[in-house]
Amino acid sequence: MHPPAYNCFVDRDKMDSAIPDLGPKELSCTELQELKQLARQGYWARSYALRGQVYQRLIRDIPCRTVTPDASVYRDIVGKIVGKHSSTSLPLPEFVDNTQVPSYCLNSKGEGAVRKILLCISNQFPDVSFCPALPAVVALLLHYSADEAECFEKACRILACNDPSRKLVDQSFLAFESSCMTFGDLVNKYCQAAHKLMVAVSEDVLQVYADWQRWLFGELPLSYFARVFDVFLVEGYKVLYRVALAILKFFHKVRAGQPLESDNVKQDIRAFVRDIAKTVSPEKLLEKAFAIRLFSRKEIQLLQMANEKALKQKGITVKQKSVSLSKRQFVHLAVHADSFHSEIVGVKEMRDIWSWVPERFALCQPLLLFSSLQHGYSLARFYFQCEGREPTVLLIKTTQKEVCGAYLSTDWSERNKFGGKLGFFGTGECFVFRLQPEVQRYEWVVIKHPELTKPASLESATVPPSPSHSVSSEPADRLSPFLATRHFNLPSKTESLFMAGGSDCLIIGGGGGPALYIDGDLNRGRTGHCDTFNNQPLCSENFLIAAVEAWGFQDPDIQ
Repeated sequence: MHPPAYNCFVDRDKMDSAIPDLGPKELSCTELQELKQLARQGYWARSYALRGQVYQRLIRDIPCRTVTPDASVYRDIVGKIVGKHSSTSLPLPEFVDNTQVPSYCLNSKGEGAVRKILLCISNQFPDVSFCPALPAVVALLLHYSADEAECFEKACRILACNDPSRKLVDQSFLAFESSCMTFGDLVNKYCQAAHKLMVAVSEDVLQVYADWQRWLFGELPLSYFARVFDVFLVEGYKVLYRVALAILKFFHKVRAGQPLESDNVKQDIRAFVRDIAKTVSPEKLLEKAFAIRLFSRKEIQLLQMANEKALKQKGITVKQKSVSLSKRQFVHLAVHADSFHSEIVGVKEMRDIWSWVPERFALCQPLLLFSSLQHGYSLARFYFQCEGREPTVLLIKTTQKEVCGAYLSTDWSERNKFGGKLGFFGTGECFVFRLQPEVQRYEWVVIKHPELTKPASLESATVPPSPSHSVSSEPADRLSPFLATRHFNLPSKTESLFMAGGSDCLIIGGGGGPALYIDGDLNRGRTGHCDTFNNQPLCSENFLIAAVEAWGFQDPDIQ
């Protein structure tokens, strides 16, 4: 068997060691489903020549803008852009945010070529303001390109994709930040044990999750990153979330119960990813990634849109440059010991609750809206204090010193749409929890059991919901569209009974009984299993109330 004909940018010894070439294969399939299976199985991963051919084909088929720079453009501009500079000393474009360029198995000529290509891309894409993933993408593609111009063309096609349903790489600070927040939301829902560890060991869990793209685009060894990229080119951005979640799951499995190697969990995860071969193979990493049962691409898009909207409201724009990274004071779990006071929970417990809420709200400070000890034991006063606020956190302390509560996604004023009758509203972001005597959170049952439903069609997402769900008929104007029941075909309404309020009671969860029921005098309550959250009783099943609080979310920029 003849050795593979590597291009002039590849260090043969490093490449042979990282990804042994087991000989050429042919790829004749054209059906998407078959390509997905072959990519996941690593069909072309062991053939240098075949992987290069597949990359060329997949990238060629990306729908792009009418005018997209190609190889001939690179040949025309590279001399003008680079000038007399040594390629190894070329500055990196501002949009990569001083990201380290991974060399993988490139030789010195290849490392210099990556810098040249990045500068030429910067010249041709002035609208790309923040793209720290691009150095790793270009470095990988250069391994499988005939020359710099071909690599440039491939990278340009990835950037110029104009299919609105197909996101490839973040190209603005706004998109990057919302992706980080979306990843944090997904960790919160699908990696709860790892999330609990991150909250325990990190002062700023959002900063840990903001590093997720670096795990993939920089720290992963070439043999792993190339396997991820194989699938990414076929299936899109959602694959990146899956693999990053799998990395965090393996990190938690290895480190749970062990002291971290440093005081900086971000550095510990980076080190773990760099040495991931000691823990798991590329095949096992992808197997774990695709074993995570996520919702559809539509639901992730809705969450990303909501996060972008929250960031825009805090002044982050599409055109914002990478200098904004030094101004991320708003990106933290905003529960401050010096300004927080509750009669029910302490700072640590409130931080635990804040770590569960969607990230677009975790950026905000807790704001006390209602306290039965201050405002009186009146449900009418509770509604008065909470109306106009979305979302809210309900806290209850029983006379037995048990503490439980709920995160409620929707403004309590929605109850008025039922004309005085008791009706349910809210979205699947609602959850219930208990803190004392032990911490436990119960989310919407569909999150852990997606087999209960199928995503509704994309067209149905724009249809006004039925009155029984009582959600806004203008979903684009709402900040909380994610997991709204209108996006799902539910077999039973009991799985979407999130919150209800009348003059004589407040109810959270339904089907088989409420997760929480509170009477109109805020004196008595009961709790039990309900179908919506599939929860255990949150405290004694029948309880007397010592205190009730409702908390809202205040922008940290507002004093």
